[in-house]
Amino acid sequence: MSRNDPLTFQVFNEIGIINQLTSAAFAAVLPKGMTIAQFTVLNHFVRLGHEERSPAQLASAFQITRPTMTSTLARMEKAGLVAIKADPNDGRGKLVSVTAAGIEMRDICLRQLAGPLAEANGVLSPKILAQLLPLLREVRAKLDKLRD
Repeated sequence: MSRNDPLTFQVFNEIGIINQLTSAAFAAVLPKGMTIAQFTVLNHFVRLGHEERSPAQLASAFQITRPTMTSTLARMEKAGLVAIKADPNDGRGKLVSVTAAGIEMRDICLRQLAGPLAEANGVLSPKILAQLLPLLREVRAKLDKLRD
């Protein structure tokens, strides 16, 4: 990467590298059978207040195809992490909700992530993290609006 590259590219390149580093660290400590994709779905439900979502809404939120999301959800349903039911307003549609076991699995994952998070805390001060968080939330919110 060159300092002559567009600033926006440089920023998102750094975010991408951070994502790769953290994903590898997280994947290494997740409970057996749990994937990052499954964890992010559980986290999505908890973050947004446990509201039911359609597979299409979830696929859109994660910017993946519906078949990919359907496959992930099927594995999660088999593990008891989510419940999938018919949408009463759409005979062909489905609604997905997180189960108590799914919420507990998210909590287990967070406990497993304590090691990598502690390592990050060792190199990133709380002051830096507190400064980054509102900026990252603003970037996420603005980018989220671009896809609507």
